[in-house]
Amino acid sequence: MNTKKLTLTIVNEAEMGLFGGELANLIVPGTVIFFRGDLGVGKTTLCRSIIEALGYEGRVKSPTYTLVEPYLLKVGILYHFDLYRLAEPSELEYVGYRDYFNHDSICLVEWPERGAALLTEPDLDIEIQADHAERKVVLTAMSECGRRLLTYLVDT
Repeated sequence: MNTKKLTLTIVNEAEMGLFGGELANLIVPGTVIFFRGDLGVGKTTLCRSIIEALGYEGRVKSPTYTLVEPYLLKVGILYHFDLYRLAEPSELEYVGYRDYFNHDSICLVEWPERGAALLTEPDLDIEIQADHAERKVVLTAMSECGRRLLTYLVDT
């Protein structure tokens, strides 16, 4: 399978929020997106903007301590994972992670490398890198769904 990549430069938090809204408009149930990058580069900001753009009106909490936060949305259920505090990938078994990854739900996973081989392959892998005040965002399509997302992002 050939991968498709898109690299963007995001200049501030507001622009990251707008990008999250654009991405949210393209996400369908069954989509899995991984978010990679150092602490403080904007992974949670991007996830929060996606969740809010999908219609969630409450407070979007970071799942740093709970590992996963569910959000019931008009498009279905979205699970936001933050695996930063995961000591061992096997800890995912305790939260029943396998039940979350299905064709009816959307899964946003921060720090997926901490879950190692237990996690399913993502449709889209997003790496955020700090470049002074700006952020370099590299999106890599890992499936046909991911390639469609990138194609629509480029066309809009």
